Amino acid sequence: MAKLKLGAIADDKPVKLTVELPADVHRDLAAYTDMLARETGQAISDPAKLVAPMLARFMATDRAFAKTRRKGQPASAPSAADR
Repeated sequence: MAKLKLGAIADDKPVKLTVELPADVHRDLAAYTDMLARETGQAISDPAKLVAPMLARFMATDRAFAKTRRKGQPASAPSAADR
């Protein structure tokens, strides 16, 4: 079996966030949840629990983001033209 990028999900105090996902992304998230549960042996009751670790992993491996954080600069907010 392929090694997934996520490991066991830490039990941490959550912050409530509401997002809307396209149906195909939700299907893939549910499939990833099933694969991760088989790989780690940890039952995951809700695919939404993967969103935070996936975002954290994405940000941790984003070189430009890490470089900016190391410099102590806040990430710039998108301008009105970027929205």
